[in-house]
Amino acid sequence: MSKEKILVIEDEEDILELLEYNLRKEGYAVTCVTSGEEGLERAASGTPDLILLDLMLPGMDGLEVCRRLKSGPDARNTPIVMITAKSEESDIVSGLELGADDYVTKPFSPRVVIARVRAVLRRRSLPFDDQEAALCFEDLEIHPGRHEVLAQGEPVELTFTEFRILHLLARRPGWVFSRYSIVDAVRGDDHAVSDRSVDVQIVGLRKKLGPCGAHIETVRGVGYRFRD
Repeated sequence: MSKEKILVIEDEEDILELLEYNLRKEGYAVTCVTSGEEGLERAASGTPDLILLDLMLPGMDGLEVCRRLKSGPDARNTPIVMITAKSEESDIVSGLELGADDYVTKPFSPRVVIARVRAVLRRRSLPFDDQEAALCFEDLEIHPGRHEVLAQGEPVELTFTEFRILHLLARRPGWVFSRYSIVDAVRGDDHAVSDRSVDVQIVGLRKKLGPCGAHIETVRGVGYRFRD
């Protein structure tokens, strides 16, 4: 069985060495780079299974790296876990808007990073049931097996997390999901719940769906539901 490949983009040598040691110890194949530019090159040529990306990089910062990765053809579907300082909430929100899958704040425990990496890779490797029926509404179609969404007949490119949230809500129209239940279903109950991060994902989802985004309703003080 081949090792899952992790690309680490981090400019602080001590943190880079810590991550490399612990990831290799867990059996991952690890490639380390210290700049965003080199990270983009390695992502294009090495097809990693996951990218650990520091947001505070010299030169091209992590947000720009994330934007290019998610907008390019090579690593668009590669999960990204951001590494950021606790004071950088605005950057965390921006990264989630750009399509990052998760984040870890500094200072961190290597065990936390490993847990996040495992959780993201596990979620990515769990396919939707190919036999599960498509969810079809008047102007919106959701195909779990193909991971495909059509809004007014046009394909919509969603991140993995956005698709999971949409599918979760659409399977039970009218049912109200709290932010906690959305995080539990999409990211796992070991994830630190952030109201802001869930709200960011919903905003991005609505924007991509265009007029069909009106299907997702906000229930003030509770969470979200798919319009019945």
